[in-house]
Amino acid sequence: MISNSPISFPSDTPFSERLLYGVRKALRKLAEETAAKGGSLVVKVDGEIKEVSAAELLKTLPEHNDIR
Repeated sequence: MISNSPISFPSDTPFSERLLYGVRKALRKLAEETAAKGGSLVVKVDGEIKEVSAAELLKTLPEHNDIR
């Protein structure tokens, strides 16, 4: 599971990179929590809206320590 502790970025890190980090972290957390409940999520894949198992989606996301 992803840690909720604050992360320190170098002072020259652009805001857009910090924002993307937060979005990736939130997506990973959503997928982990939904997978733990055996649920699914709705995603857009190749232009099509699909319902996929959160556990399957989790396999395609970077590990929590590889998010950055």
